[in-house]
Amino acid sequence: QVQLVESGGGLVQAGGSLRLSCAASGNIFSINAMGWYRQAPGKQRELVATVTSGGVTNYEDSAKGRFTISRDNAKNTVYLQMTSLKPEDTAVYYCNADITTGWARRVHWGQGTQVTVSS
Repeated sequence: QVQLVESGGGLVQAGGSLRLSCAASGNIFSINAMGWYRQAPGKQRELVATVTSGGVTNYEDSAKGRFTISRDNAKNTVYLQMTSLKPEDTAVYYCNADITTGWARRVHWGQGTQVTVSS
């Protein structure tokens, strides 16, 4: 079994920073792309940022210049450094990872971590 465990969410004032982490564990052969998504109340889940196994990154427009995605392949961990946070960044943040195990390749999701930005 594969598990993704997120941490680092919380309550922060507008303009502040948070760093989210997501560690993958289990019977992992390799991890391809990893990413962060978010879902605000009453809205659909949306992409925030992704990073390939080679380190190529992609950002949703509102995250560009404020958020940085990175990964530590040795630790099977992806990070999201968020700065200049705005109230509209409030959401549950989910990580995902395209993981190959001994018998299958599929996308796995974490349980989510709440980020609340107060004005």
